[in-house]
Amino acid sequence: MVRKEVGDHVRSWRFAILMGIILLACIGSVYSAVTALRGGSGDEQGAAFLQMFTLSDGTLPNFIAFVSFLGPLMGIALGFDAVNTERSKGTLSRLISQPIYRDDFLKAKFVSTLLVITAAIFSLGFLVMGLGLIVIGYPPTSEEFLRVLLFLLTAVVYIGFWLNLSILFSVRFRQATTSALAGLAVWIFFSVFYGMILNLIAKGTAPSAESGASDVMGYQKLMLALNRLSPSELFNEANTTLLMPSVRSLGPLTMEQVVGALPSPLPLGQSLLLVWPQLTGMLSATMICFGLSYLLFMRQEIRSRS
Repeated sequence: MVRKEVGDHVRSWRFAILMGIILLACIGSVYSAVTALRGGSGDEQGAAFLQMFTLSDGTLPNFIAFVSFLGPLMGIALGFDAVNTERSKGTLSRLISQPIYRDDFLKAKFVSTLLVITAAIFSLGFLVMGLGLIVIGYPPTSEEFLRVLLFLLTAVVYIGFWLNLSILFSVRFRQATTSALAGLAVWIFFSVFYGMILNLIAKGTAPSAESGASDVMGYQKLMLALNRLSPSELFNEANTTLLMPSVRSLGPLTMEQVVGALPSPLPLGQSLLLVWPQLTGMLSATMICFGLSYLLFMRQEIRSRS
């Protein structure tokens, strides 16, 4: 079942169009990063290879921004009709009547689509690394290579969340258009309206000028916690830390913590410890969506079309 679903995805026009759009965006981000590097915009010593993913000359967003924007669209587009289309065509009852477990159908839909997404993301990542080798002229260190691999794995987890969310809507709603609109609505909410809501909350709860340091720190931690309810914020924090070794903290710091800190880059192990909560949050959200999809699908009644 997984092999068949992978073949259907790869041969579909939907996947070809998505890959074309993402490939063009990837080439544009690489060109922007190369222009910035040649213009001397890099600000980290010895990390020029990683800056292929983080730098931009201002004309186009960097590679992380493109993945953060187009990744959810890819997950939603490949999963919004995973179940309800099979139901509307009448093929779901035929599949379930075969000597296979019912949950194997749902797991095959998820695993096959995630394999396709993984292959696409890693192909684009290795393409950027190959172009970086040509432009920079020297290979990355082992730590830089591991940081890029972890970034690509984080991108797969992030897109996997939106894939599971779209599969959940595909199980819940009978019409493919409804599940697609529901997935897009959630994506637009976190991309546009959630920031507006946070601005209103920040304006209403901002401490006064006479507030003490503890009140200011409490306010900053509250806003940071609310901001991290957005999957895109977790993804951006994780990848910024992985691809920029100079990032030493993701929260507010006091003057006592800043004074005396060495300006050296963090090793890979310390960066992983710093972003472990973000990675755990994305994995937990993905597992929750898959668990809800599994629960709803196993309780639904499947009838043959007359």
